[in-house]
Amino acid sequence: MISKTKVTTIYHCSLERAFKTPMLCDVSKVHTGYGLMPKVTHCTDDENWGKPGYSKKVFVAPSATQKGGWASSDKVIERIENQYWKIEVSDFQSWMLGFSKFVGEWKTTELEPNKILIEYSYTLHSDIDMLYPLNWIFTKTFWNIYMKRVLANIRKMAYNNEPYLYK
Repeated sequence: MISKTKVTTIYHCSLERAFKTPMLCDVSKVHTGYGLMPKVTHCTDDENWGKPGYSKKVFVAPSATQKGGWASSDKVIERIENQYWKIEVSDFQSWMLGFSKFVGEWKTTELEPNKILIEYSYTLHSDIDMLYPLNWIFTKTFWNIYMKRVLANIRKMAYNNEPYLYK
């Protein structure tokens, strides 16, 4: 079963900044934690991050739902330069309400110079049918709110010309 959510916004920066910042900058400044979601602390096995087919291990701080340490793996599924990212978050190291993977998409469209439409979506996959109502509520409420917080963090980083850690 799948649940989907999408948020959109406008960034006033270059197309390159809007496209690269969420994936190629320091992820600990993107995923700063909120409620059930622990703060990301760092990544390992990330030498080729940003290239399709490559992955990284994501580590988090302790929280109410996680003991801390390795939490999941992120993999780049698709990258179309200055247009589109598709990533998969999987290999969850703690129970995630029955979710087996999250598929995130980040689309950038230049409306005019320094005016970029961001379309940020997630498809959350669950293998446990009886949890679908809970998964749907989680996706449409908590995850949607969390995504808006992530958009705000990325906006700040893009506007401040945060350095890229990957190519």
